[in-house]
Amino acid sequence: MITPAAIVAVASSAALVILGLALILTVWRVVAGPTLPDRILALDMLTGIAIGFIAVIAVKTGFSLYIDIAISLGLVGFLATVAFARFVLSRGNIKSKPPPAAANGNTQKRRAGGKKR
Repeated sequence: MITPAAIVAVASSAALVILGLALILTVWRVVAGPTLPDRILALDMLTGIAIGFIAVIAVKTGFSLYIDIAISLGLVGFLATVAFARFVLSRGNIKSKPPPAAANGNTQKRRAGGKKR
């Protein structure tokens, strides 16, 4: 008969293999991601995969302090994702081109109705 400890050992080993494969694919996305948002999303996924590794190791070893570390990593990962998102938003505003009127130095153009802006 299969014992519960044997089931946990097999399941945790399978989870580590699956997480390892996910880690390799995600690192590839970070390196080869065509855009910055793709890389940011991959880094967020790496955080989730690291949390999964820590949780599986906690179950496998029975050391419950690892769960606290995983929770802390989750909070830091969330803050990093928000910071990256704000960076992407601010970077988009910097890249926007000035209107043609400001580029020519003529900031007081008249509208079709003849009123100033």
